[in-house]
Amino acid sequence: MDLGIDGERALVLGGTKGLAYACAAALADAGVNVALVGRDRETGDKAARALGTGAIFLQADLAEPGSRVHAADTASERLGGPISILVTNAGGPPPGEFTEQTLDDWRAALELNMLGHIEIAQRLLPDMLAAGFGRIVNITSFAAKEPYPNMALANSVRAGLHGAMSTLAREVIGLGVTVNNLLPGLMDTGALQRVIKARMKKSGNSERNVRADMASSVPAGRLGLAADFGPVCAFLCSRHASYITAQNIAVDGGLIRGMF
Repeated sequence: MDLGIDGERALVLGGTKGLAYACAAALADAGVNVALVGRDRETGDKAARALGTGAIFLQADLAEPGSRVHAADTASERLGGPISILVTNAGGPPPGEFTEQTLDDWRAALELNMLGHIEIAQRLLPDMLAAGFGRIVNITSFAAKEPYPNMALANSVRAGLHGAMSTLAREVIGLGVTVNNLLPGLMDTGALQRVIKARMKKSGNSERNVRADMASSVPAGRLGLAADFGPVCAFLCSRHASYITAQNIAVDGGLIRGMF
């Protein structure tokens, strides 16, 4: 299917690996020129080369306001024009119970997983609105709909981002810009590996048993893969998705038990 976005420019935050990289790869396959943002130069350069012609890497720390703003501004310059597609993503907050988190932990989680995404969206929105076309897709977590044990920070901060983006979505849909959230379930990525290690430490079980227990909790009977995720992201960024906005779309193998 032709997604109608050949030649558009995308900024993918935390896009050098995992689910965000899968989104970047699907966008590149659709003809989009992609700028990946990440902290590690070697990993980022390698990821950009793998995407092919038109892809670039920008080194930045999304937890640092100055660094992330510089990346957003540089992306437009390096790609040769305004950014029309923004995919937000950042490493999830560390696992832990509510009583284990300090106020500094909460502040760090808010900065990285909520305020950073909002700031970059604000930075790029004027160009999207001027062009009459824009797509914002936020990679968050199924925990925004169904809080997950031992994930107090993620459960809370993801919900806050959803509230902000849901508000924005309704303000700009009439001007050609859509805003949606993609909610990965238990996906077999590096982010999940941190959760697995925390559960191993807490329960004393082996990694194999923890993984099997997680997979058995998913109706699909397995952990998700990056390949399950990228095409959904690319479709939401396409011209065909112009009437889809303010939605929380789960890619979770049926994990979320709610009806809505």
